[in-house]
Amino acid sequence: MEPDDKFAAVDTSIFREIKLLSGERIRHERNLRGITQIELAANMGGSPRWMREIEAGAPGTKLEDHLKAALSLGMPTGHIAFPILFAGQRMRFPRQLIYGDLPAIERKCIEMISDSVLTALKQDLSPEWRRGDESGQI
Repeated sequence: MEPDDKFAAVDTSIFREIKLLSGERIRHERNLRGITQIELAANMGGSPRWMREIEAGAPGTKLEDHLKAALSLGMPTGHIAFPILFAGQRMRFPRQLIYGDLPAIERKCIEMISDSVLTALKQDLSPEWRRGDESGQI
């Protein structure tokens, strides 16, 4: 087996796209709130140049910094998380998803995950004699 056969091919272009998209969204939200780059950078412990690079989606910026900026502005973070989830499933990310109601989509995802985990936990914690009783009555 070749050493390269041990690892999946990774398309890192998704990270460049995420940074560009994230930078646009951060700049838009910052402007809507009337916050300057200097103010946001100071709030985050960075320099105005660093903030300009984030908003420009510069390749050298860290996704962590994009997340921190989004959270500092009270923004949803789906514009970063969803493309990564799609990439992990080897699926093409539909960009139009980002321009929808991200907070609602994020809440639906969280509800589905919570429901799934609670259902599994309930099943695991139920005594064997109750597992077959779907009516819930004893």
